[in-house]
Amino acid sequence: MQQPNLASRGASKAGMVFRVTSGNFLEQFDFFLFGFYATHIAAAFFPASNEFASLMMTFAVFGAGFLMRPLGAVLLGAYIDDVGRRKGLIVTLAIMASGTLLIVLVPGYASIGLWAPALVLLGRLLQGFSAGAEMGGVSVYLAEMATPGRKGFYASWQSASQQVAIVVAAGLGFALNLWLTPVDLAQWGWRIPFGIGCLIIPFIFLLRRSLQETEEFANRTHRPTMKDVFGTLYDNAGIVFLGMLMVAMTTTAFYMITVYAPTFGKSVLQLSTGDALIVTLLVGVSNFIWLPIGGALSDRFGRKPLLAAMSLLTLITAYPALSFLAQAPSFAHMLEVLLWFSFLYGIYNGAMIPALTEIMPVEVRVAGFSLAYSLATAIFGGFTPAVSTWLIHMTGDKAAPAYWMIFAALCAFIATLVLYRRLSAQSLATA
Repeated sequence: MQQPNLASRGASKAGMVFRVTSGNFLEQFDFFLFGFYATHIAAAFFPASNEFASLMMTFAVFGAGFLMRPLGAVLLGAYIDDVGRRKGLIVTLAIMASGTLLIVLVPGYASIGLWAPALVLLGRLLQGFSAGAEMGGVSVYLAEMATPGRKGFYASWQSASQQVAIVVAAGLGFALNLWLTPVDLAQWGWRIPFGIGCLIIPFIFLLRRSLQETEEFANRTHRPTMKDVFGTLYDNAGIVFLGMLMVAMTTTAFYMITVYAPTFGKSVLQLSTGDALIVTLLVGVSNFIWLPIGGALSDRFGRKPLLAAMSLLTLITAYPALSFLAQAPSFAHMLEVLLWFSFLYGIYNGAMIPALTEIMPVEVRVAGFSLAYSLATAIFGGFTPAVSTWLIHMTGDKAAPAYWMIFAALCAFIATLVLYRRLSAQSLATA
C-alpha cells in the first residue's frame, strides 16, 4: 500500500496549517451558533413553562455534548495515536459532520414531539464525541510539524482557527438580524447559519484528505495498542489531572467571552442583538490576534511565566471587570470588558496549548492531550453558560459569572505551579 508523503515533502507550512485547522473552524462555528441562538433553539425544541427553564434545558443539552468528549478523547485519541494524525482527523471530521447535519434537519417540538429534543441531544453527543479528539489531534499535528523553537507559535493556530469561525458566525448573525424580522428569525431563520455550516463540510473533507502525515509520527517505530494507551494514561493520571486543571482557565474564559457573551448581552444586560453580535465579532478578532502572540511569547520566555501571570491576573480582575459592566451596561463597556478577557485568554491559551503537548508522554500524545482538554471542557467550559445563568438566577448579581472564572483561574494557577515544579524535579532526577 502506498504510504502518504511526509510533511517535509509537501506543501508550505502555511498550507498545512490551513488544511489541518479547517475542521476546528467547523466545530467552533456550530458550537458558537448553538450558544448564540440558544433562546430560539429553546423555543423550538425545549418548550417549558418559563423562559429560564427552557433556556436551562437548552444549555444543559449544549453542555451534555461536552460530557462525551472524554470518551472521544480516549477512544479516538488512541485511534489517532495508532493509525496516524491524517487518517484520524478525517474520521473525527466525519463524526462531527454527522452531528451537525442531524441538528440542522430535525423538525421542531411542535412537529415531532419528544423526538425533537432527543435527536438534538444525539447530534450534540456526536459532536462532543468527535471534538474530544479533534482539538488534541490538530494541536499535536501542529506541534509535530513546527520548526525548531517555534512550537508555541505553530500550535497556537489550533485556537486561532476557531476565532475565524466566531467572526464568520457573528457576521452571519448580524446580517440575518438586519434582513429578517424577529418572528422569521425565531421560526426558521436561525437554521440558516447551521445550513451554511453543512454546505462547507465537503470542502473541509477535501482539505483534510490532502493532509500529509507528520514526519515525526511517520518515523516512529512503535504504535501503541488500545491496551497500551489505557495503561500509559493510568500511569500518568497525575499529569492528566494537572493538565485538566491547567486547561480549566482556557475553556471557561473562551466559552464565557464567545458562546455565552451574546446571551449575556441580550438577556442579562438588555443590550440589542446587533450590539451583542458586534462585540462578539470584535472579541473573535482580538482572540485571533492575541493567540499567536501568546504562542510566540511562550517560545521566547517560556510557558510557565505566561501561564502563571495570566491566571493570576484573571483571579484579580474578573469580578471587578464584570461588576463594572453590570452596573453600567452599554456597548462600549461590554466591549472593553470582553476585550480585556480576550487578552487574558489569548496570551494564556497561546502558551497553554504547546505546554500541554509537551507534558504528555509521546506515545499517547494525542490521547493524553485530548483527555486532559476534554475533561476540563466537560467540567468547566461546556457548562459555563448554564453555570453562569444559574449563578445570576440564584444570587441576583449580574456579575456572578465572574465567580466561575475565578475558580477556574485558581485551579489553573495552582496546577501550573505544581506541574512545573514536578517536571523540574523529574528533570533533576534524570540529569
